[in-house]
Amino acid sequence: MRFFSKITVLCNVCFMVYVTLWYVEVRNRLPGTTNQVIPLSWLENVFVILGFGSILVNALFLLLVFIFTAFKVSVKIPRWIIIFNLAVFCAQVLFHFFIKQVR
Repeated sequence: MRFFSKITVLCNVCFMVYVTLWYVEVRNRLPGTTNQVIPLSWLENVFVILGFGSILVNALFLLLVFIFTAFKVSVKIPRWIIIFNLAVFCAQVLFHFFIKQVR
């Protein structure tokens, strides 16, 4: 479970980088063009893939933490990781279902 928590944190950091790159692309795009602002498309694609997948990984992690807590199983994960993942999960839900749909 500790390894899975580290993977979840890494995916959540990639999500935050993806949101930052998305915001830069949307803000600096000229109307009527499809030019990319950041020329490192392969690096951007890595962050996009991990950023989109992070909502599933994060949901699974939080579900496992909830199940382990409900059955009183000792989880040796620092509390800040659980709080960080919960906060990022709320941001992911807001971004994917509300913010990105508006733009």
